[in-house]
Amino acid sequence: MRLPLVSGASNFNPGGAVLLRAAELEAERIVALLRIAVSAGLLAALVLAVDAVQTVGQDYLWHQVGLAAATLLAYLTVGVLSFAAIRKGVFRHWMIWAAVTADGVFLFLNSWLSLVNSGLSGEVVFAMPSAWMAPLILAFGVLRFNPLLLGYQVLLVAAGLLWLVLWEPAIVSDAAMQRVHLAMATPPNLMRVLMVALAGLVLMVAALRMRGLLHRSIEETRQKANLTRYLPAQMAGRLAGGGLEALQEGRQQKMAILFIDIRGFTSWCEGREPQDVSRLITEFRTRVELVAGRTGGLIDKYIGDAAMILFEGERAAARALDCAEGLLVEMEAWRQEREATGEAGLAAGIGVHWGEVFSGVTGTPARLEYSVFGDTVNTAARLEQLTKTNGMALIASATLLQEAGTEPARGGWTALPAEQLRGRRSGLALFAKAQA
Repeated sequence: MRLPLVSGASNFNPGGAVLLRAAELEAERIVALLRIAVSAGLLAALVLAVDAVQTVGQDYLWHQVGLAAATLLAYLTVGVLSFAAIRKGVFRHWMIWAAVTADGVFLFLNSWLSLVNSGLSGEVVFAMPSAWMAPLILAFGVLRFNPLLLGYQVLLVAAGLLWLVLWEPAIVSDAAMQRVHLAMATPPNLMRVLMVALAGLVLMVAALRMRGLLHRSIEETRQKANLTRYLPAQMAGRLAGGGLEALQEGRQQKMAILFIDIRGFTSWCEGREPQDVSRLITEFRTRVELVAGRTGGLIDKYIGDAAMILFEGERAAARALDCAEGLLVEMEAWRQEREATGEAGLAAGIGVHWGEVFSGVTGTPARLEYSVFGDTVNTAARLEQLTKTNGMALIASATLLQEAGTEPARGGWTALPAEQLRGRRSGLALFAKAQA
């Protein structure tokens, strides 16, 4: 059985640890660049504030400028080193935590040294321009898309500010109130406005990244949805997850194969309008998909009024048997519904077998196909055909029942004479069930 694939499926795997680490590294690269830009911008603003310091002419203001310049240069160095480490490929995941800690330490030290130099208590810490770096640092955390890192950063910043608020110097100078007034003058306020603006710009970058990731996620979802039009949903998921190469290699594996076909469909179609035929096929496939989905079956292909369903993995044979018996019940309910509305009731034949198959993607780059074939597939198809000649609704091989752990006598199965199927050297033990 063959089914066409859409070539060029995406290799993006959002759940992959490697890709997640790569995304975190890219986020840290952006944060490092922003750290450099912010430090350079604040240093430039500090230079512009020198004229105001000269006008006031107080020594402690020169100390304040020196402290601010030193801490900003240190912060700039952290950004440069982080960026260089990422460019050279020596940046490690633990260094992200170190960088986050450096942001918190920078905020704490700059604010504390400003209070110490001014002789002010922690009650006026938010009068210090450096304290207004807090929203900017938290905005860096948003860029990383890591709730754990952001939580650590919030805790670090909040704990540092709380300590500063409660801090009291040994001696409060007589000029303290004048220094508070100077701290609220125009140059420091301009620094605060600049830091708020920079925090806004960082959040804009974060919003752009989030929008880009959302767009990529939507595109990946769209591509996967397109694949499911041509592939079983499970196969589309594997291809969208980057599993095409593994599927192309193919493999021998044990599978349960189920075929189901509507009885009398050809004669029913005679004289029918195309829309009536289409409606019936849609109803049939809807019911097949309902039962297959409930039992973990992979619908490999529809062939007109027939379907081929695959079962692999844990309890594959048992799930195939559950699917077959569920389809019997569903087809009987459908027949009764049709007859109740005056329509002709239609039955179905089901064949199911267990054995080794070849599965994989084959074909040329221009046309790829997912294929499952082998004696097991052919046998399952022939068992479905045998339901016609034996007057049964379901025929399963003894091999499948044994694999499923079912005892035919207790399961209401009827033993059929061993069948010598075309292409097989020995007879195949079969069991059947009539319509439910």
